[in-house]
Amino acid sequence: MSEALAASQAPGTDIVVPGASGARQFWRRLRAQRAALVAAVVVALLVLVALAAPLLTAIEGQDPTTYHPSLVDSARGGVPVGSLGGIGADHWLGIEPQTGRDLFARLVYGARVSLGVALAATLVQVAIGVLVGAAAALGNRWVDQLLSRITDIIVALPLMIMSLALLAIVPAGFPRPVLVALVIGLVAWGTTAKIVRAQTLTLKELDYVSAARLSGWGTWRIARRELLPGLAAPVITYAALLVPINITVEASLSFLGVGVKPPTPSWGQMLTAADVWYQAAPQYLLLPAGALFVTVLALTVLGDGVRTALDPRAASRLRVGAGRKQEAKADQGGAL
Repeated sequence: MSEALAASQAPGTDIVVPGASGARQFWRRLRAQRAALVAAVVVALLVLVALAAPLLTAIEGQDPTTYHPSLVDSARGGVPVGSLGGIGADHWLGIEPQTGRDLFARLVYGARVSLGVALAATLVQVAIGVLVGAAAALGNRWVDQLLSRITDIIVALPLMIMSLALLAIVPAGFPRPVLVALVIGLVAWGTTAKIVRAQTLTLKELDYVSAARLSGWGTWRIARRELLPGLAAPVITYAALLVPINITVEASLSFLGVGVKPPTPSWGQMLTAADVWYQAAPQYLLLPAGALFVTVLALTVLGDGVRTALDPRAASRLRVGAGRKQEAKADQGGAL
């Protein structure tokens, strides 16, 4: 099919089917949003910190699991020795109460776990959701009814309760970050499947899909060549918004004690032990809480920017100031 046809908008939908020119317009609209650009920079820095965690801790000369009992005051219940929670040249952000483990090392390694679990869970959700949603829309009436009812059950299940139950019965020897990502992905793919099914049903009625069907193409070839490109925009948009949600879910599970287990560092796990130390060592609570806040906020703003760039007719919920004028100029530049 031609690029112009592939980049046309599906009737009755709010998502533009991206072609080559559509991709260029998407980047122009995204660059016109200042908040989204700042959020993208923050997310890139967080990912860089997570990937470079071994290098950063090597520069500091610490690691996230080594205990330093000489740096805590056992007579006072394990309060860090020194001012500001033990901050110094050897421990850039101080040490953990009771154990004396380096907070900087645990924080940057915790970024690896929190971001890695959230991204892996999102990939599982998207993969299952796209497969089930597309199969329901392309199958016969019985297949559609069966898969739609299964999806409704998955959507109705309470995520936290089901995750708690599944995590509680799995043997302790299973790698916990992998398990948490799988559980979140397997329990929370229902909404993705519903979005994909609805979009696929709309795309099936487009002229170029009908032309491909009349040309003798099979269902799998039509899905791969014609429908999947059209599903990219809504799936990418929803996936961008799923990542901060999954970070919060992982932190909540670790905070409840069924997520990532010690000594593997996780921001949610750090918060679990920090709630009784907020007066004696406030940085032990504020650092992981601040990291979670900044990460979730940046990913949410970036996800909203992606949604608005893919659907320029939908006003951004976070747009302020001259953002609308800049996006209008970006659209005019793309049209020239």
